[in-house]
Amino acid sequence: MRNGKMYICDVGLEMIEIVDLKKQKWINFSPSGAGALKNPLAVAVDSNETMYIGDVGRHEVLMFDSARHFVKAVKDTGDFKPTDIVISGNELWVTNPVNHKINIYNKKTLELVNTMGQYEQGDDGHLYSPYNLFVDDERVYVTDFGDFKIKIFDKAGKYLSSVGSYGTSVGQFVRPKGIACDRDENLFVVDAGFENVQIFNRDGRLLMFFGGTYKDHGDMWLPQRVTVDYDNLKYFAPYVDPAFELKYLIIVCNQFGPDKVNIYGAISPRK
Repeated sequence: MRNGKMYICDVGLEMIEIVDLKKQKWINFSPSGAGALKNPLAVAVDSNETMYIGDVGRHEVLMFDSARHFVKAVKDTGDFKPTDIVISGNELWVTNPVNHKINIYNKKTLELVNTMGQYEQGDDGHLYSPYNLFVDDERVYVTDFGDFKIKIFDKAGKYLSSVGSYGTSVGQFVRPKGIACDRDENLFVVDAGFENVQIFNRDGRLLMFFGGTYKDHGDMWLPQRVTVDYDNLKYFAPYVDPAFELKYLIIVCNQFGPDKVNIYGAISPRK
């Protein structure tokens, strides 16, 4: 979500679908030529609407300017599978589960400035298959799909703690995917196996979960991503009971089923 627009990776149609909430338009972004997409799995957009797309078919991160013109592409040495992209300040953080690393680029030049993933196999901080990311001012949250945990680091790459483990009990994971945090540092984790979202507090304690195997609206079908958004509430506040205030949005993308994008609201009673 950025500036009243929702950007959705559509791997089946090999495009980015842009829902312009302000203008009530649906835009199919399918560039040709040097910027043509093959398998876009991740997208991030900065405040001036420069777009970065992680394309696992091309093994590259592609950059498009605010007019959606192709600018350049970057790839890692060896096999590069950019499964997630996060913008943090002037940096672009990109996961690569193939080499167990997170690449950090200058977002203007796409120059590689750092990598994260220095821990050896067997260490608590080792990244077996870093798949999804969330980055705030102090912490880096990583879905380690190969270790069934969300691992937490500081911005310098020092391992701090982890959340979850493999298993079918509440608070555990089977297929953890997308992650996000709210402003209270509660962690939202999508699990494509449970087909739900679990919420943990800063200390890693499970608070609640929602979703479930698809039967009707609000349920999930192989969910892949979750986003927490505070900036576009006005487009959805009219759907909330007047007795409640909309605090933020929780947006979940599903890979299958009739409801590809679910939008939930965190609410509180009006005083």
